[in-house]
Amino acid sequence: MSRVGRQIINIPDNVKVGFADKVVKVDGPLGSLSQLIDSRHIDLKFEGKTLTVVRTSEDKATKSKHGLYRVLINNMVEGVQKPYTKTLVVNGVGYKTAVAGNKLTMNIGFSHPVEILAPEGIKITCVTPTEIKVEGISKEMVGAVAAKIRATKPVEPYHLYGIRYSTEQLTKKEGKTAGK
Repeated sequence: MSRVGRQIINIPDNVKVGFADKVVKVDGPLGSLSQLIDSRHIDLKFEGKTLTVVRTSEDKATKSKHGLYRVLINNMVEGVQKPYTKTLVVNGVGYKTAVAGNKLTMNIGFSHPVEILAPEGIKITCVTPTEIKVEGISKEMVGAVAAKIRATKPVEPYHLYGIRYSTEQLTKKEGKTAGK
C-alpha cells in the first residue's frame, strides 16, 4: 500500500470538502479549488473532520494514482488556508523587473522588455527590482508561472546571470585559463 496515499487528510473547521460527479471541491477562506478524480480507481471516505483516499482495486494503474490524488487533495486543502509562494531572483548587470497590475515587465538583457501576464488566481509582486514573488492558492499554478518566468532567461554557468529560484543552489564554472 502506498505510504503517501495511506495518510489521512485533516480538514480544518474553516474548510469545506465535497465530492460529487468525479470532482473534489475544496472551499476555504482564500477561495475554492476543484480537481477531477478518476473514480474508477479512487474513492474518498469522510469520517468527521478527516478524509481518507481509498483504492478501489489493487491493479497497477490504481496503485499509481493513489498517492497522487491524496497529495493533490491535501495541497488544495492547504492552499485555501495559506497561499503558496515561490520567490525568484534576477541576477545580471542592468537586469530589473517591475509589476503594473497583473503584468510583469522584465528588462533582462534582451533588445526588448519581456512581459508576462499573471493568470487569474495568481499574484505577482516585485519585492525589490531583482526579486519576484509569485503567490496563489493553487500549488500547480504557482509552480507553472514561476517556471515560465524562470525559463525566459535561464542562468548561465560562468557568471550566474539569469533568473533562478531563491532556494536554488548553483555552482559557478571556472572559465578558461590563459596559456603558459
